[in-house]
Amino acid sequence: MAKVIIGIHGLGNKPSKETLQNWWKESMLEGLKNTNHDFKFPKFELIYWADILNEKPLDETITNEKHPLYLKDKYIPGKHNNNFVEHPTRKKILDWFDEAADKIFLNDDMTINYSFIPDAIISNYFKDLEAYYENEKITLNGFTYFAREQIRNNVIKALMKYKNDDIFLIAHSMGSIIAFDILTFNLPKLKINTFATIGSPLGLPFVRSKIAQEKKVALNNSHKLKTPHGVRKNWFNFSDLEDLVAINYSLKNDFDENKLGVKAVDFIVNNNYEIDHEKNPHKAYGYLRTPEFSNILLEFIQQKEKGFIQKVKDIFGLLKRTKE
Repeated sequence: MAKVIIGIHGLGNKPSKETLQNWWKESMLEGLKNTNHDFKFPKFELIYWADILNEKPLDETITNEKHPLYLKDKYIPGKHNNNFVEHPTRKKILDWFDEAADKIFLNDDMTINYSFIPDAIISNYFKDLEAYYENEKITLNGFTYFAREQIRNNVIKALMKYKNDDIFLIAHSMGSIIAFDILTFNLPKLKINTFATIGSPLGLPFVRSKIAQEKKVALNNSHKLKTPHGVRKNWFNFSDLEDLVAINYSLKNDFDENKLGVKAVDFIVNNNYEIDHEKNPHKAYGYLRTPEFSNILLEFIQQKEKGFIQKVKDIFGLLKRTKE
């Protein structure tokens, strides 16, 4: 069983798949090298869906900032800085917001109150997410299709290529919504060793409500969604407290464990992405080279496949937990 790293990018137009894939890989390699451990980087593929909603990719060679395809946020190596900024006051505010938002917007059955507020936010600021949730009819480059269906079909097709491999799945921003939906609704039996969400909006009440609406089944007694069943070992969630997309930075209290006992484990990190002296704590490149993410990725790379005896023990342990 070969190890493979798969990424799913977030919202907004992007550079070409080849460029973006190379930049994600460079970011991960940068972080891994800072661990001072030897490693053999596995196969990596970035699942690219920006071309479903955008006619042409952003172009890193364009220098005119007013050009519609101008790309500002290119990959550049980060400044080596071990000073962790804790933001204690901001954390308290975000914790209060998380609890208050659930009480205000979510009912016990996960239906949403005051739906016009999140709908207006999505419509004004997150056009890609609106196209996804509304399953908008798109006509682009001579083809007509429905946005959500096409995005999911492309991602499903890419994931299925690696169904027999040991998968480390990284999902950034809106990509984490797409990944969670597919692992929940479309590929519930696909085995994922480790699910890593970076800069994720999955904790937002209206996002969880959208998932619950599609699920259309009774929730458990705690009225929470669960970790997708196919996530076999780990779900790690990485958030920078200054990342406005991941404002509900903690997912451990929003999602229950699956039947294998896998539950979201949260890491607060410092996303050090900066270009032209302007910080962007939501950028994937910064998340992918944080020490916390790099150590988790290194652990996956260095994992050895279990022997037959240990696999048998795991099966008996699972059967015992199921009976309980």
